Amino acid sequence: MPKPGQSSHASAPPDASAELARLRERIDEIDREILGRLNERARVVREVGELKRGSGTPVYEPQRERAIVERLAEENPGPFPDAGLAPVFREIISATRSLEQMLRVAYLGPEGTYAHLAASDLFGRQAELAGVPTIGDVFGAVERGAAHLGVVPVENTTEGIVTQTYDALAETDVALCGEFRLPISACLLSRSGRLDDVERVASHPQPLAQCRGWLDRHLQGVPRVETASTAAAARLAAEDGSIAAIGSAIAAEVYGLTVVEASIEDRRDNTTRFLVIGRDAPAPTGEDLTMAVFTLRKDEAGGLHRLLEPLAAEGINLTSIQIRPMKGKPWEYLFFVDLEGHAREERVARALTAAAGAANSYRVLGSFPRAGGAR
Repeated sequence: MPKPGQSSHASAPPDASAELARLRERIDEIDREILGRLNERARVVREVGELKRGSGTPVYEPQRERAIVERLAEENPGPFPDAGLAPVFREIISATRSLEQMLRVAYLGPEGTYAHLAASDLFGRQAELAGVPTIGDVFGAVERGAAHLGVVPVENTTEGIVTQTYDALAETDVALCGEFRLPISACLLSRSGRLDDVERVASHPQPLAQCRGWLDRHLQGVPRVETASTAAAARLAAEDGSIAAIGSAIAAEVYGLTVVEASIEDRRDNTTRFLVIGRDAPAPTGEDLTMAVFTLRKDEAGGLHRLLEPLAAEGINLTSIQIRPMKGKPWEYLFFVDLEGHAREERVARALTAAAGAANSYRVLGSFPRAGGAR
């Protein structure tokens, strides 16, 4: 038994303390070596940046950045976990890329939205992330050159396509540069953190729909208010204690809110797919998707069959077909087709050319690397 005033926990033996100090000194030494190598990498990246500026090569090359992480994972002997490589090297790449050129990325803002989280995951903390009010504004910022890239939601596993994104793709001249899948975990946020205080629930229409079941069970009859974004909803909740917002945990931090209930989405596999848009088309990687948009003659039977037949003949897998109404042309439609492969591949180019012959009009929106997996 310890005497009064003594701790019940025995101190580490002298030899253990000495060994701990030695190991910590070794860690400090390794950290200095890592820092030295990081600065060596930064100097090389500066040289790369100078070459890119001279040749007009884009700063953002998604195929190259993904290949770096994949190669390191293949060569990793452990015990450093493979899962830790992507976030570590995302920030290393982000920091050194900023030495070439500060990357400006527009997303559906403001700060604290899921699009903000996706942009941060994709480009790291050293990119200049700019939240804009609407999806159309993201496209406009890229078209005007106010942003190098944009991040827009295109599809959700619960609620389907984001129609504003498809409409903007048809109306603007941008290149598709990549995709990203973000698992969506929705939180109910308020100032007090108490469910009994909630008199209204605010959020973007998508999260409201994705959490409909939970809201029906726990807040039945409570009015639901649609906002332009989850962050706009969080701002409302920060201003009014009777409003709860549905948003991300990061929104709670940004707007000083308390989590009333976490993970209120109706489906645990709830995931949003984002597209990266820009001005420069990425090179083929061997693991690409191509998106094209077609119109058909409305008075011609079998038009869709003839459109898709060349793709089947070339053995090209379709991953998605979406239909949107054409503005100003009632009962006429745009057909958005996602297919595996790059438009520069010979068989894909042949199939698209043949499909175009069956269409009234068509445009290839872009070919880009497939997402490597969810966050």
